[in-house]
Amino acid sequence: MSDTGFVRRTIDIGDPSGGHLAALEFGPADRPLDALLLHANGFNARTYRSLLAPLADRRILAYDHRGHGRTTLPAEPAGRSDWQDVTDDLVALMDRLLDRLLDRLDAPPLVLIGHSMGGTVSLLAAAARPERVRRLVLLDPVIPPPERRGEGHPEIAERALKRRSDFPSREEALAAYRGRGAFRTWPEAPLADYVADGFRSCPGGVTLACPGAWEASNYMAQGHDSWGALARLSCPAEILRAETGSTCALAESRGPVAVETLPGTTHFLPFEAPERVRAAIRRALA
Repeated sequence: MSDTGFVRRTIDIGDPSGGHLAALEFGPADRPLDALLLHANGFNARTYRSLLAPLADRRILAYDHRGHGRTTLPAEPAGRSDWQDVTDDLVALMDRLLDRLLDRLDAPPLVLIGHSMGGTVSLLAAAARPERVRRLVLLDPVIPPPERRGEGHPEIAERALKRRSDFPSREEALAAYRGRGAFRTWPEAPLADYVADGFRSCPGGVTLACPGAWEASNYMAQGHDSWGALARLSCPAEILRAETGSTCALAESRGPVAVETLPGTTHFLPFEAPERVRAAIRRALA
């Protein structure tokens, strides 16, 4: 679980709390930033290291959402109705800090790569700041049928609240997850990377970096308008859907959005079909 293949970054997005985003930078530091990667609910940026590592010729920044990984922005679950707070973090990063990260005055538009919640947030931000985004790669984004906007997912939220949060060590957490439950289709590398940044040290061992209450609030806060964002989208987008249990109700290509369902995959397709996902990322970065 050593920190290899990336550089850790701490990014101030101007949040009044004084908290910051924790990020991992992949690829050559001497080229302009090509893309941002946004992870799924409950995960962290490092989970995608094995997906991004082969794209070594490109500069990609992956960051932990508030309430996840090593990011220190406040994450208060009470009263949330949508993912606007997480979307605002991405917009603030693009609006305020990309020029500084790139050491230039004219930051070029970026490719946004998002999985699950990260895909939806990428879509919402692209609709809000079209001048900052040139393409989207959305990996089984959460886009429910239009008539279900605002409906939460209480069963999944309840499971998040009941999830075991504490282990004596990261090694014991990894052993408990390996080949089981939601992780049963995961290869070893992304699972180990998830555990590495998915837990924080605490008295007696380690505890989940993303508390169950925050993970659950993301499952329940579904008031954002994904279909409205799709209608306003001005850049090309490629959606890769899961064959089994997809969270994306858009099943056919429309306008600038190309949709493909990947055979043999579940919602965890970035880890089950990494070559297919990397091919989509390379197309977007070309």
